[in-house]
Amino acid sequence: MPLPADHSLSDALFSADAVRRIDRYVIDQQGVDGFELMQSAAHAAFRRLVRHWPDCGTLLVLCGAGNNGGDGYLVAANARRHGMNVCCVAVAPTAKLSGDARKAWQKALADGVTVQELSATSEADRETWFSGVGLVVDAMLGTGVTGAPREPVARMISLCNGSGLPILALDVPSGLDASTGAAEGEVIAAAMTVTFIGLKAGLFTGQGARVCGEVVFEPLVAEDGVAQSGESPVALRRDWPSCRGWLPRRAANAHKGGFGHVLVVAGERGFGGAGLLAAEAASRSGAGLVSLATRPEHVTAALCRCPSVMVHGIIHGSELPPLLESASVVVCGPGIGRGAWGQQVLQQVVNSKKVRVLDADALNLLSSRVAVPADNHILTPHPGEAARLLNCPVAEVEADRMAAARRLQALFGGTVLLKGAGTVVASESGQVDIISGSNPGMATGGMGDVLSGIIGALVAQIEDPARAATLGAAVHLAAANLASEKKGFMGLIPTDVIDALPRVYRASERAGAAAPEGV
Repeated sequence: MPLPADHSLSDALFSADAVRRIDRYVIDQQGVDGFELMQSAAHAAFRRLVRHWPDCGTLLVLCGAGNNGGDGYLVAANARRHGMNVCCVAVAPTAKLSGDARKAWQKALADGVTVQELSATSEADRETWFSGVGLVVDAMLGTGVTGAPREPVARMISLCNGSGLPILALDVPSGLDASTGAAEGEVIAAAMTVTFIGLKAGLFTGQGARVCGEVVFEPLVAEDGVAQSGESPVALRRDWPSCRGWLPRRAANAHKGGFGHVLVVAGERGFGGAGLLAAEAASRSGAGLVSLATRPEHVTAALCRCPSVMVHGIIHGSELPPLLESASVVVCGPGIGRGAWGQQVLQQVVNSKKVRVLDADALNLLSSRVAVPADNHILTPHPGEAARLLNCPVAEVEADRMAAARRLQALFGGTVLLKGAGTVVASESGQVDIISGSNPGMATGGMGDVLSGIIGALVAQIEDPARAATLGAAVHLAAANLASEKKGFMGLIPTDVIDALPRVYRASERAGAAAPEGV
């Protein structure tokens, strides 16, 4: 099941460079000794290790050349002082160690840790290190290393991942770009990552969402040290508990006219389900009224599935203006296709200048410049759609998801939500939000249609597109996680997520975030 969110995590997410500057500021300007800071990091990581794996037996600690390797040597020293069996390997030659990392290696030796030099061993020797070990501690590559790991580190990462053993990563899994969440080559797949000083944005999006496991934060320094350093976060971490308070409070005498009218324009022939999913998700997310404009062939199925939705059969885009006139928010794109019908309805939606959520084929048509929207929209591309909009390879989008979302926002205006593990929301204000968490069960067709409906309903209620996008992604993930508790991942389908939405919102109401006034 998905790991529960760690509500002790801070919201501020920094680049790796910014965290190193904070670290430097604390040492140079606040007089904190660098080696003492390293010892604090090692103590904190060791506490987490013992708490999470109290009976892990022998530790295999893999240490690189920089301060990350120094953390590893000190974790090994802590373990040895507590009577644990430790196999410590210098992946980078100890002769090249300097500064605090060298002090850490010397302390490990003084505390009885035997350090084996990787360069002095054979491939067969390396494979035997994993026998009889209960836990691997990854301290090979820190935040200062970018690009694909080179040998012999790449081979050690492969051996770690192939061992089947749990891995505790110090600060960042080796091979992961801590700023962007990209991994250009081999990358450690950790069960837990203990990160220090400041949360790194790359731990929560892209490959970071896959390989970090449970992220645990050990600040080590006082908050004023971070503030006085002058470093600003590159993004804010969001999840359902942290943003559910944005939902409007419902008065005891509330009526449907106060919660917006969402018009879903979706469903070319053969894709009728897309519109049904979006419309039902909007209905389940508190919209006062929901209408669906779709191909006439889908009207009966839509009314049978969700009779609370007002369904209209549309043969030509010219029939849309009266429906658009009465709507406060429009969701357009799911299953509209790229043919004449899809082009007609999208052009009418864009011409209406209504606040809108554009998804799926609406984005594909935008990439062909069939229609150019004004700023009052939320675009919700997956990486493939984002690549088409930016006219670049998908790999370029995934190499820096935050940068891609910002580029899309600068190009098209409005709010941009880039889907994927660690969803990124870029707004007109310049703020970037990252939704913390992921669920592999959501990798199936129709999940994006559900998200577009949720966002449409929320923007109709809170009238803040950026917040609606972030809140929508957060509740979408929360509902998927709740549904996965019964359905698992492989059996999860979009209607399971829709069915879970009321329970997620109900939990919020019980917490008081959206309790009726006067009750």
